[in-house]
Amino acid sequence: MNRVKKNDTVRVIAGKDRGTSERPKEGRVIRVYPKQDRVLVEGVNRATKHTQLRTGGRGAQEGGISHEEAPIPLSNVMPVCPSCGAPTRVGTRVVDGARTRYCRKCESEF
Repeated sequence: MNRVKKNDTVRVIAGKDRGTSERPKEGRVIRVYPKQDRVLVEGVNRATKHTQLRTGGRGAQEGGISHEEAPIPLSNVMPVCPSCGAPTRVGTRVVDGARTRYCRKCESEF
C-alpha cells in the first residue's frame, strides 16, 4: 500500500520547491506514478511549455506559453494528516479485513 494516494494533501520537504520554513509548499496530489516513484502535485514544480502558434477551426490563433506541473520524486513529499494538520509518516493496520492508513502522530485514520 502506498503512503501517498490521489487527492491527498502533501508537503514538499526536499528539492527546489520546498519553500521556506515559515511558508512550506503544500498541494493536492493530482496523480501518482508508482513505477517511477514520482508524484504530480498541484502548484509544485511548474514547468514552462512553449507551443507553436497555429490557426484553429475558426481562424483563432492557438499556442504560446503555458505552465504545467511536472512530477517530483515521491521521497520529496510527506503526507499531511487531515485531523492534526501536521506532516506525518503513514502507518498501515488491518481493520475488519481491510488495510487502512493512519497517522503515526495522532493515530487517526485517513
